[in-house]
Amino acid sequence: MKKFFLLIILLLATVQLTTAQDLVYKPINPAFGGDTFNYQWLLSSAQAQNQFKDPDAGLDELSDLDLFEQSINSQLYSKITSQLFKDQFGEGELQEGRYTFGNLAVDIYPSEAGLVIKILDTSTGEQTQIIIPNS
Repeated sequence: MKKFFLLIILLLATVQLTTAQDLVYKPINPAFGGDTFNYQWLLSSAQAQNQFKDPDAGLDELSDLDLFEQSINSQLYSKITSQLFKDQFGEGELQEGRYTFGNLAVDIYPSEAGLVIKILDTSTGEQTQIIIPNS
């Protein structure tokens, strides 16, 4: 009887070995080693599921009149800015010091990296810094 059970167990074990197969994982996403042809499919699937809309997406669809208006405004701002700089600094190099243009406070000073221009909006506290490297 023991031999019979041993024979059945061995028989079942060999049947399991002959029907088993290796499991191989193949990624789908090209970022993780998958096929690069899956990229467009993954991207279109993600965009189809995206429920968020970009509030600034409509800004790219400006009419010719709006583009013309923006161009004129840009040129006017450029002209005014260049005139302010000519009035403040003359035709030569930028001079060290602190200058005020409305709500903007501009500090100009030299450093090891070059000429530093710090611009501070006194109404909001926002600031930016421009470094002009030494030549």
